Amino acid sequence: MSSKYNPVTIEEQWQKTWTEQGLDKTITDSSKPTYYALSMFPYPSGSLHMGHVRNYTITDVIARLKRMQGYRVLHPMGWDAFGLPAENAAIDRGIPPSSWTYENIAQMRQQLKRLGFSIDWDCELATCSPDYYKWTQWIFLQFFKAGLAYQKEAAVNWDPVDQTVVANEQVDSEGRSWRSGAKVERKLLRQWFLKITDYAEQLLNDLDKLPGWPERVKLMQANWIGKSTGAYLEFPIVGMEEKIGVYTTRPDTVYGVSYVVLAPEHPLTKLVTTQERESAVEAFIQEVSSQSELERTAEDKPKRGIPTGGKAINPFTGEEIPIWIADYVLYEYGTGAVMGVPAHDARDFKFAKEQNLPVKVVIVPQEEADKESALQAAYTEPGIVVNSGQFNGMVSTDAKQAIVEYAEQQGFGKARVQYRLRDWLISRQRYWGAPIPVIHCPNCGAVPVPDQDLPVQLPENVEFSGRGPSPLAKLENWVNVPCPTCGTPAKRETDTMDTFIDSSWYFLRFTDARNEQQVFDPAKTNDWMPVDQYVGGIEHAILHLLYSRFFTKVLRDRGLLNFDEPFQRLLTQGMVQGLTYMNPNKSGKDKWIPSYLVSNPDDPRDPQTGEPLQRLYATMSKSKGNGVAPEEVISKYGVDTARMFILFKAPPEKDLEWDEADVQGQFRFLNKVWRLVSDFTNQPREVSNQPTQLSKAEKDLRRAIHIAIKEVTEDVEGEYQFNTAVSELMKLSNALDDANCKDSPVYAEGIQTLVVLLAPFAPHITEELWHQLGNTESVHKQAWLKYDESALVADEITLVVQVNGKKRADLQVPAQADKAELEKYARDSELVQRYLEGKEIKKVIVVPGKLVNFVVG
Repeated sequence: MSSKYNPVTIEEQWQKTWTEQGLDKTITDSSKPTYYALSMFPYPSGSLHMGHVRNYTITDVIARLKRMQGYRVLHPMGWDAFGLPAENAAIDRGIPPSSWTYENIAQMRQQLKRLGFSIDWDCELATCSPDYYKWTQWIFLQFFKAGLAYQKEAAVNWDPVDQTVVANEQVDSEGRSWRSGAKVERKLLRQWFLKITDYAEQLLNDLDKLPGWPERVKLMQANWIGKSTGAYLEFPIVGMEEKIGVYTTRPDTVYGVSYVVLAPEHPLTKLVTTQERESAVEAFIQEVSSQSELERTAEDKPKRGIPTGGKAINPFTGEEIPIWIADYVLYEYGTGAVMGVPAHDARDFKFAKEQNLPVKVVIVPQEEADKESALQAAYTEPGIVVNSGQFNGMVSTDAKQAIVEYAEQQGFGKARVQYRLRDWLISRQRYWGAPIPVIHCPNCGAVPVPDQDLPVQLPENVEFSGRGPSPLAKLENWVNVPCPTCGTPAKRETDTMDTFIDSSWYFLRFTDARNEQQVFDPAKTNDWMPVDQYVGGIEHAILHLLYSRFFTKVLRDRGLLNFDEPFQRLLTQGMVQGLTYMNPNKSGKDKWIPSYLVSNPDDPRDPQTGEPLQRLYATMSKSKGNGVAPEEVISKYGVDTARMFILFKAPPEKDLEWDEADVQGQFRFLNKVWRLVSDFTNQPREVSNQPTQLSKAEKDLRRAIHIAIKEVTEDVEGEYQFNTAVSELMKLSNALDDANCKDSPVYAEGIQTLVVLLAPFAPHITEELWHQLGNTESVHKQAWLKYDESALVADEITLVVQVNGKKRADLQVPAQADKAELEKYARDSELVQRYLEGKEIKKVIVVPGKLVNFVVG
């Protein structure tokens, strides 16, 4: 056996062998229980970063462990491959999006293979491939048939110079388009939505079925769904038939309404605006239309509004109140209108003070029920109802119910449960996405593309300029088709789907990735699903996970699935942080100084100005210049060292600080394991059958071996405390190093145990060492070890003996000794007798298994 550990050579050799043997292929032995281990699939940007390596290493350890524990494991990989960057590359470099994407996939696949993950590449999929998006389109049509896909007008970001729709991420902090620099406007377009609101209650309630999810992720989803219980109330418009509907969670304050506010884009705005207010209202609407939703609703921005001249009636009081429009009310939210109660809402109070609108108190604190005092701020707590007709004197929380019942009796309101969640806008006016499989016929309306005509393929001969309508809308020979129902000349839908659609079902396709006849065979999918362990970043806590849960429920209701939730356990791994240098006197991107420009890390200075730099750990990124390329680490230390460092440095859910010294520490540990096995294999010995009588050294070592099996198993089973599992492996290596019985069968057991327990963490070195120990089958096919309970029991313990609380001796005594025997061992010790001689023993304190303390006079 080579005396030197050469990671690169053995890693490449074993990766080749594993591929030839098909070691990582998903086995089909139905007698074994299933285990589905999945990392969130990556966007093919072209290169892996350390965040990817951490995510996939965590999942790989779990997959390898479960195989050794007797499961048939599905551990696939794919590519979330549609999206904007490929289209930008097409505009900037003149390369078709597909070419750019597939080149990046090839490069990243190579990188993943070099990292030795036990991925079944036979299941690989790319969401941009027609054989995948054919089924994405088929699923869209399932939603359409179920009445869950529909079109309506909705606002988009419009670039007036390039005459094109831009995504939120293409609008800078000043509201300008990233390409043309034009001020982005809001424009209404007819777009496709999925009716996720139909599933809001299920999505909320079923969070209780997910004990394996982090509480904070469940809370984020619950807040996003945002269930509230309140009332829908209608305010008649003076001089008109129409009414303004509002939703409120505070019906107890309705007698304090002093104005109502419409969203500027609300259809009623034009109706209620008086002639003399027309030009001012139109100018305000024009101004607001250029603002993004974020700008309009930002907490720190002043709330702006103007009166329309129109009046509404508060049906509870009969009073006429002014109708305003304001930038903070959005037509897409709730009813697109709100009631203004300045006395009991902080935002309304501020707005009313600025606009000189009346403030009417209708709830007061319990202790001030009889006093009248001017409000300095909105009173938003519960209290006693005042100035509210028949409801005066009620506790406000009780008045809510009473007022809603009264509104229902009078016909101007009703109780309503509402959700913050809105239907999912899936239309994208871009090329590189799955085309929406609908044909618009002047006679039949929106007609689904027949199943046999799927996929609706993206045409190749496309020009990318970044200007004008979607590239698809310009292709007349692609757009113009006969209606599948009546044959009339019709037009294809030119919008493509939001890329979140592709990632909302990919985990289902992995279970049957090569099926050309159906989206998946339900028998196979129901066998593997739900995913046992899902691993990915916290940034996907809301949208991706919520949409995946929604898709699962819809496909269940379409009879394809027999489970409610897609992911049983969720692990959100922490970020990988690098040592970062920052100049506090600079702003924006300029403040970050790449580490390669810092010549003296002990006294870091700005290379341009000479100013001292701050050192901190921050998430690795190109802009900060603090990244570490996986290839660098692998070429220097090997894949196994990189894995060991990632697993040892921090628990998986915590942020990890990259530290070269700690990487070297793990490299030294693997070298030590290599040396222990080398020394063992290089010394010829007769290994006899294990004798019944073990020496003390053998018993101690055997106990260390079985403690390691027990502790490592517990660490990897429960909360995935891989860092403490690695610590246990280090302890076992130390016990083997220190053992005085290296020719014993117990030592041989220890060496084999170390290699088997280390296998999921460091797969290449352990495979090499396993074969050096004379084994022919892969270490990764070995059964995970079980500890022997009897080996954990110590024959002897160390008894501490104290005199008047001061330690005077450590004695080795039988572990089973009772109190009387322990006291006798302590009294009989020569060391202790010295301190007891000639003294009266007043008291003896015995703590079984630990100590004896003599209290003497």
